[in-house]
Amino acid sequence: MLSLGAMVFFSFIIAPLTFMSLDASNAAKFIRKLFPFYYVFNLICLSFALILGLIDSGFAVRYHIVLACTILFAVSLFLLMPYINKFRDASNDKMFNILHRFSVIINFVQLILLAIVASGYY
Repeated sequence: MLSLGAMVFFSFIIAPLTFMSLDASNAAKFIRKLFPFYYVFNLICLSFALILGLIDSGFAVRYHIVLACTILFAVSLFLLMPYINKFRDASNDKMFNILHRFSVIINFVQLILLAIVASGYY
């Protein structure tokens, strides 16, 4: 799955290298610019997978897993990310940390679910 590969690459290569290579301020600016593309890319990939799933076997377990991941990407893009940025800009560290952790948990759950779909173990 293209989306799973992009998630692994971003989570374990791009994000850590960004924070190791740039100072905190520039790393944060870069990641803030990159995240919308990350979410949109995965949202598009999974939307295509859903369309193919409807054509192939719309009610298979894997379809519902991909649907859940797609919804989580939409929630992250349209709800969480704006609030995370808002709280970061307002220096509200408590709310930023809560929502950021929540977004990391969502991303981790999506990684696991998409790995299950890719492995065929469901």
